[in-house]
Amino acid sequence: MKKGAFYTGQYRNVFLELGYSQEEIDARVEEAFQTMFYGSEEERIYHEVGDDMAYIVDTGNIDVRTEGMSYGMMFCVQLDKKEEFDRLWKWTKTYMYKDDDSENRGYFAWSCQLDGTRNSEGPAPDGEEFFAMALFFASNRWGDGEGIFNYSKEARELLWNCVHKGEEPGTGQPMWDPETKLIKFVPNCDFTDPSYHLPHFYELFALWADERDRQFWKEAAEASRKYLRRACNSVTGLSPELSEYDGTPLRRHIPGMYRRDTYYSDAYRTIANIAMDYAWFSQDMENPDDWHCDIADKLQYFFCVTARHWPAGIYEVDGRINPGPALHPVAITATNAQASLAAKGPHWEECVRKFWDTPLRLGDRRYYDNCLYLFALLALSGKYRIYFG
Repeated sequence: MKKGAFYTGQYRNVFLELGYSQEEIDARVEEAFQTMFYGSEEERIYHEVGDDMAYIVDTGNIDVRTEGMSYGMMFCVQLDKKEEFDRLWKWTKTYMYKDDDSENRGYFAWSCQLDGTRNSEGPAPDGEEFFAMALFFASNRWGDGEGIFNYSKEARELLWNCVHKGEEPGTGQPMWDPETKLIKFVPNCDFTDPSYHLPHFYELFALWADERDRQFWKEAAEASRKYLRRACNSVTGLSPELSEYDGTPLRRHIPGMYRRDTYYSDAYRTIANIAMDYAWFSQDMENPDDWHCDIADKLQYFFCVTARHWPAGIYEVDGRINPGPALHPVAITATNAQASLAAKGPHWEECVRKFWDTPLRLGDRRYYDNCLYLFALLALSGKYRIYFG
């Protein structure tokens, strides 16, 4: 029986199930958005530029990233904030879009300074996939406009580049590996990031992308699901930041890169994405052997039982605890709670209530934590939705 929201149109409100009122849930979501977008200088991450542009700042690195811009656009389309969405998209197209003759033409420079000067000319695929999905939702929710605001056209062109670059000599590299159909960490590499895998997005790309690529996206969704089962540890449910295409943690040396085979920063998003795939596309929510549920249960057990006294540390994927604190502890709390969309074990309520009692983060590192915080709020309140045309 198909029970995911894609089939039923029903979105689970976990907070309501636990006794919080709809009024306080709605207020909590709106308060988080207003704080992140219009709060004090110590709270906000959204900054308007002139009459029609805005950016999201990574407050830990003082730059603008495609990750944050695409996240901001997704928040806005989910919460019906069209003006802010269009401001973010115009800044992105003005400063980050590569319309030159380089191999990255048609992609977005992943990092810029606050004035739009590029820190890097290369792209990061997680930004591209979130841009495309946010644009499709904007098209379906608000309708297409002119120029860069012809949202669906922009999304289809972006996804075409992600798949087809490199088919002609000198045109760069695709963002999905043509053989495995797995998303790459960056276009010119041969490994991946588990937290980039969004099979629930690819299912929708299979409906709305260029018709010639729709079978590719169906196959990419299934390839990512099979990959995620391998990438998450069979005991702890933890995934590494980076891995080989077979799911094993990336342990070979990559010049200029710190160790990326532990459960750290990027990796926190993996369980949130698995939970969203389950919430939107689960086939049988009563099946106790569902792999989404199994991973969510194992991860929540790890944090609620095994690592209870080290709830914000650095972990090997097998659960061993390394010295030092996590850089983004609020992000861990948020994604542990979001896992409850798939969890069937005894710890889902504990994780959700802990998250509810956790405030938005303040300080220099608030950007990443609070983005994952707002995603979790949307998901657990039933407000992270698919918008159809």
